[in-house]
Amino acid sequence: MTKQIHLAAHFPGVNNTTVWSDPAAGSHVEFDSFRRFAQIAERGKFDFLFLAEGLRLREQKGQIYDLDVVGRPDTFTVLAALAGVTQRLGLTGTINSTFNEPYEVARQFASLDHLSEGRAAWNVVTSWDQFTGENFRRGGYLAQGDRYERARTFLRTTTELFDSWNGVEILADQEQGRFLDTDRPGTFRHQDRFFDIEGQFNVPRSPQGRPVIFQAGDSEEGREFAASGADAIFSRYATRKEGKAFYDDVKGRLPKYGRERDDLLILPAASFVLGDTDAEAEELAHQVRRAQVSPQTAINFIEQLWNTDLSGFDVDGPLPSFDPVVEGEAIAKGRASVRQLAKDPIALANEWRDKAEVEKLSARDLVIEVTGRQTFVGSASTIAETINQFVQEDVSDGFILVPHITPDGLGPFVDTVVPLLQERGVFRTDYEGTTLRDHLGLKYPGDPQA
Repeated sequence: MTKQIHLAAHFPGVNNTTVWSDPAAGSHVEFDSFRRFAQIAERGKFDFLFLAEGLRLREQKGQIYDLDVVGRPDTFTVLAALAGVTQRLGLTGTINSTFNEPYEVARQFASLDHLSEGRAAWNVVTSWDQFTGENFRRGGYLAQGDRYERARTFLRTTTELFDSWNGVEILADQEQGRFLDTDRPGTFRHQDRFFDIEGQFNVPRSPQGRPVIFQAGDSEEGREFAASGADAIFSRYATRKEGKAFYDDVKGRLPKYGRERDDLLILPAASFVLGDTDAEAEELAHQVRRAQVSPQTAINFIEQLWNTDLSGFDVDGPLPSFDPVVEGEAIAKGRASVRQLAKDPIALANEWRDKAEVEKLSARDLVIEVTGRQTFVGSASTIAETINQFVQEDVSDGFILVPHITPDGLGPFVDTVVPLLQERGVFRTDYEGTTLRDHLGLKYPGDPQA
């Protein structure tokens, strides 16, 4: 059976994917950038727009990391505004479960689902660092197991709030206005290790019943969390080998939770570089990578692994000959740096040095190689064929596209690749439903088949 491809657009937030030096690069604060980006995605009949969240400005060596986005408007505010300038595009926002409260988040998402007429989605994430937690009254840190346990009970609690209006009909009367057919809608009570709340949820059941739930963690706990209750995963595995392994692993966890393979979509983030020919696209991709990894960006990246101030380091020369500093406070804060992701920083540094020596790479070239972001490079026909192959081979169920130019970089993909996918019959030519659950082919809460 031929699968239909799911496509979404990620407004690249707190990262260095965007080529800031390009004259076409726009603001990440002004609403017009978000509006243009969303309307291009909707013109391409994409499932949804994905908006990340930054709870604190990143720092390196005690100073603001100014090679990434500095500042970001509130996620809910932007999504609510986008609901008014789009008609069918889903609106997905990352909201942290470590520092927020269930009632607050449930109320905001239920409201967004009403405002957008059923297009809201929540990417549930946890936060691991005390640095970010300092911005919140609870201040800080939770061990990994506690983070995911809090996230699980957080999601369970918000679900209870969303469902507290089950069976409550909203009736319309021309003279008396809208009213409820029960005296106690929204009543809830929840008590566990993390939450002890009781009251009345005051937002009626929304068009989707609940927002679509996304999850983005990759740890063992994250995969189990997604398999147990998420509707979709924002994955980082977009290559054929790694993507297939991740896809099979997570889909294989579903049966023990009484779920079927189609109940959870796997959607990796993917970048792209288009050209009139494959050769032209390869050359352009090389230029884009060097623009993304400027000399200063390369230094900052190497500093994260070596955990050492490398001011004045020559990035056109070899990598540092000394080993990374393993002990002590991390030089980078507020970001999942390469040092924090590496299980053994010294082993990884040796691996990098070996690779640089064999391939005759400078330090900057090595960073470009190990942080490669172009998932799809080629002509429109090449990219369309590759995306279709990946989806049909169960490497993914689709892709969340991250252009390197914001807000208009998505336009070439919409204008050239999307029509080819439509011609193949693997992507919609128009929206058939009105809600995000319709676009994604997901069941509605309360459906006997759900």
